[in-house]
Amino acid sequence: MFDTSGQWVHIETFDDFDNGLSDLIDLWSSPSPSATKALKDSALAHFKEDLGAATLKWIDNKAKSKKYASIVGELAEFEAVLLESSAPASGDDAAPSK
Repeated sequence: MFDTSGQWVHIETFDDFDNGLSDLIDLWSSPSPSATKALKDSALAHFKEDLGAATLKWIDNKAKSKKYASIVGELAEFEAVLLESSAPASGDDAAPSK
């Protein structure tokens, strides 16, 4: 994902995407001060961009397309969790104030 100088390294192989998704999840759950919101957002955007390109590259190869679709599905689940955790509590779920 990011090299030691902070530059994005494009992800191209399925194994890199599989490992990269784990790294992305680790980054988003990191308590480190260096794991800023901007860095997390940038990593997510770059990962999605590279995954989109890889998915298009292999669209005519059914076996590879299925493998990349599984990563797309896992990424969607991760993004759903991110949205849930950043959403304000609704009136129905919030404890009543006294």
